[in-house]
Amino acid sequence: MSTTSVHPATSASRNQPENQSQSPALPYARRRDQLVGSVIDASTTVLAQYHHDIVKFGMGAPAPDMLPAADFARIASDVFSPENFTYGETKGEPILIEALHDYLAATEQIPPEQQGNRDRILITSGGMQGLDLGFKLFVTPGDLVACESPTYTNGSATAMSYEAEILEIPVDEEGMQIGVLEEHTKRTGRAPKVIYTVPTFQNPAGVTMSLPRRERLLEFAHRHRSVIIEDNPYGMLRFEGESLPALSDLSPNDPLIFGVRTFSKFVAPGLRVGWIDVDPEVRELAVNAKQTMDSCAPVPNQHLIARWLAEGGADSHVEVLRKAYRERKIAMSEGLERLFPGEIRATDPDGGFFLWVTFEDESINTEVLMTTALEEGVAYIPGPAFSPAGNFSNALRLCFASAAPDRIDDGLQRLRRAVDRYRAER
Repeated sequence: MSTTSVHPATSASRNQPENQSQSPALPYARRRDQLVGSVIDASTTVLAQYHHDIVKFGMGAPAPDMLPAADFARIASDVFSPENFTYGETKGEPILIEALHDYLAATEQIPPEQQGNRDRILITSGGMQGLDLGFKLFVTPGDLVACESPTYTNGSATAMSYEAEILEIPVDEEGMQIGVLEEHTKRTGRAPKVIYTVPTFQNPAGVTMSLPRRERLLEFAHRHRSVIIEDNPYGMLRFEGESLPALSDLSPNDPLIFGVRTFSKFVAPGLRVGWIDVDPEVRELAVNAKQTMDSCAPVPNQHLIARWLAEGGADSHVEVLRKAYRERKIAMSEGLERLFPGEIRATDPDGGFFLWVTFEDESINTEVLMTTALEEGVAYIPGPAFSPAGNFSNALRLCFASAAPDRIDDGLQRLRRAVDRYRAER
């Protein structure tokens, strides 16, 4: 989907706000220019400026009707007691670690070799803190970090905040092109210190890394001693096709794999609870690092999730999500085919949240189109938001998880009108 590119740690952000003050410059740290922010997260602020109805395909969040709110309201009256509104253990509340381990083991999300080992789990304040911990522990200024292109730029931005150089590796229908990574390493004599990947239902493209490529990536990492940060928020949301083993399943107890998971995509993002699955030695360092951030993840929310898991709430809820997301993905795919015949190429994921849409007309700029789309009442994330270099100007990401099928159809019709207006006005 793109060519390989490297972005030095000293490069300034394309999104860096200009200093509008005339006062003497403040003594910022060198990493200031690497704090690039997130176009994705900033979209919530952009939407707040509009007061008419907007179909929101932008943020990767479950729709309100897909949240187990009734379960939480019932459980909260019991677990939201005074003793649970204090500080907790940095590694996480033992009751949540136990319930989470049991759920993952029962659903075959832990390799047999790791079952019974709770010393690999550290509860985090959302998946983003897990990414931050991974890059904090393994990135020294100037280190090379490889990521997919397009990529979840909240991940690459976190690496850049620790002054990493970013190497973008193109993605196709089988995920990250490991051959390109190998060729770049051979040509430059420089292997990445860290490889950041979302191998299953990738954000933003929705593609899944094939089994041969997963094995090839592991071989590369072992050969070059590269750490793999495996970001896996969508793995349990497969609604079609055969499941593939996570990298941590293919190489159990591998200290080079730093697994990042979250409750945001299959429970609720507002809880801000996730976890990392790492070698016990790495976990101890991660505990130290987390203690410089927030001491512990939200204790009441940990007890809420623990009770919900222990009651079996996740089992039925995940099945509801899979069924609903399959219907929504089909509605979006069929709507795009009907409304944009011959004009676009779209991915066709077997799970997760997203479709990646590329306009055949390369002159369409989705960043410019965005203003018209919002006026027409539909939101998406433009393609350049998923590349540190700002590539993919004729592409965009659509989240099908956040709207019901009839709402999806309405949003796509608004997008159709926006594209027609854009072309006419241009």
